[in-house]
Amino acid sequence: MQSTRTLSDKIFLFLKGLAMGAANKVPGVSGGVVAFVAGFYEEFIYSLQKFNYKSLILLLNGRLKSLFQYINGKFIGILFLGMIVSYFSVSKVLDFLIERYELYVWSTFFGMIVGSIYYIAKDFEMKSMRNLIFIAIGIAGGISISFLKPATENDNLWFVFFCGIISVSGMTLPGLSGSFVLILLGNYVLLLVDSVNALYDTIVDILKFDFSFTNNSERLRLLQVLTVFTGGSVFGLVTLSHILSYVLKHFKNITFAIIIGFITGSLGVVWPWKDKIFKTTAGGEIVYDANGDRVLDNYSRYWPGITDFETWWGIFFIIIGILIVLSLAWYDNRRKVE
Repeated sequence: MQSTRTLSDKIFLFLKGLAMGAANKVPGVSGGVVAFVAGFYEEFIYSLQKFNYKSLILLLNGRLKSLFQYINGKFIGILFLGMIVSYFSVSKVLDFLIERYELYVWSTFFGMIVGSIYYIAKDFEMKSMRNLIFIAIGIAGGISISFLKPATENDNLWFVFFCGIISVSGMTLPGLSGSFVLILLGNYVLLLVDSVNALYDTIVDILKFDFSFTNNSERLRLLQVLTVFTGGSVFGLVTLSHILSYVLKHFKNITFAIIIGFITGSLGVVWPWKDKIFKTTAGGEIVYDANGDRVLDNYSRYWPGITDFETWWGIFFIIIGILIVLSLAWYDNRRKVE
């Protein structure tokens, strides 16, 4: 799997990492779809699968060069660097855009997923009854998840570790959004907003040589939560990659069929025309989190009015999303040929 990469390959891989990081942050969008469409999903899974007993022995023996080659370190390193940078840059921009231009952002993502489905399915054997059955199973799974109701926030560290394991599903399982799963588990704001902001603020304070945060119990709690969540994510990433590596090796067609179905079923999560339903008490009062933000309970989806001007803008951005995916896929294929 290890290969010689040119500078342009490294830059393009870094950009893919940026895209995966941004996709993982947005509820309803899966970073695994980015990996799948961009053509490096299998290399990604097989590289993660190399984090095993053999790599541990190489590390303990100090054979760092052999370890780097064994785990496809150049590929994994550049990709994860892009994801990390994305969390403090691109994903922040996305948060801003979703807050102010929600319909157009969701429309673009909806179009990108539609384009992804077309790109993945165009060379897949659709006439096989077995494949069609597994596609249907995937669709049913994606639809059922999109209609589940979110739980309440829980900062118990064991539960946070479990959330970490589950959250990486968006990176390894195309169509299953790790961020959306965190919303269902009730910990999206805690783990991907509050904790990340606490880390960002802490880094800024350290650069200013300001260590007063060590007396801030809430900041320290959030950093502890983020550390446990990160540990769970790493554990889940390595564990899931071993399972998926085996499944891809022995049941590739079935796996691809379920993935195509699951991505299709997940379209309901990113359907652009929806209203937020906020959690309320038994008395009908809206529930707020620790930051004073309303707690999301679910979405109410609806068909847009054909005479509404915003509807046509939404359709325009859906087309833009489709073209973005197909253009990137075309460019990547052309670059590989050259």
